[in-house]
Amino acid sequence: MHDKAGESVMRLIEEFLTDRTTRKPSPHTLEAYRRDLRTVAALAVEEGTPPLPLDVLPIAALSPRVLRAAFARFAAPRSAASVHRAWSTWNSFFSFLVADGIVAGNPMPAVGRPRAPLPRPKPLRGADTPEQLLAAVARADGRQRDPWPERDLAVLALALCAGLRLSELLALRVASLAGRAGERRLDVAGKGGRPRVVPVEPELDVVLADHLDSRRRRFGARSVRPDSPLLVDRRGEALRRGGLQYLVDSCYRRAGIGDRVPRGARLHALRHTFATRLAEDGASAAEIMRLLGHASLASSQAYIEVTAGQQRAAVRANRTYRALAGLLPAQDGGG
Repeated sequence: MHDKAGESVMRLIEEFLTDRTTRKPSPHTLEAYRRDLRTVAALAVEEGTPPLPLDVLPIAALSPRVLRAAFARFAAPRSAASVHRAWSTWNSFFSFLVADGIVAGNPMPAVGRPRAPLPRPKPLRGADTPEQLLAAVARADGRQRDPWPERDLAVLALALCAGLRLSELLALRVASLAGRAGERRLDVAGKGGRPRVVPVEPELDVVLADHLDSRRRRFGARSVRPDSPLLVDRRGEALRRGGLQYLVDSCYRRAGIGDRVPRGARLHALRHTFATRLAEDGASAAEIMRLLGHASLASSQAYIEVTAGQQRAAVRANRTYRALAGLLPAQDGGG
């Protein structure tokens, strides 16, 4: 390893972020990496004697002692999840530097980190809310300037029946819907470049076929070529992140269920509803993991724990409950 101890932390951060772009993270994720790296680096600057300007801080200055102090200050006003995310980003950063021969070792194992709490699922509230939402959106709304119920229903059905993330919905092509009738599937480009296959039942297949037929009527047959985006805006152009979020929010308003959408969930509430219903209906954590494209079983287990259906059934099967029932007086069922 040649001597690079004097290299600027800020420049190395940008090299690391450039390397990350080949993995195709979302712009939001890339900006979170940059923010966590720069924020902790700015705190590390203040631990130096004397403090150096941030843009000339050398990588050699980031000793385990300095990083521990910087992370202690970073953690004070933030949640455990935010600190864990920043720690993971810095760990990846130093792993990149070690692989590139810029530093001899990774100091992050010497820096404490909290255990990351698993995020709580945030499905739509209300037992029949998904059905109300789909029914409302399937009807043409006369108040809309250019109603397109076939497209709007396709978006919601894909999220509620296939559990797709926002980025996965935007990446779908017409050719992503594959297979013979009765054996249809969606080929999904998942998070972190992990592909997966989601079965498409006949009802969803019909919804998607109706959407594509409406596309042909609006924009012509060329608009539904295999390499065309599956979801487009009212001009026939590929839906973008902001447009998709606005579309889903407008569907909530039209259905009058805005008060049943958990704060901060928006489109993700539909994915959580898909997973929660799977768990309620007896799907295992392994099945949920495959269908949602989770990297770890723990993320999928959260849906099982929230519904607690399997745990309650297991407890009810305990023979001691039957013995206890025999000791209790008969309940009067009359009224």
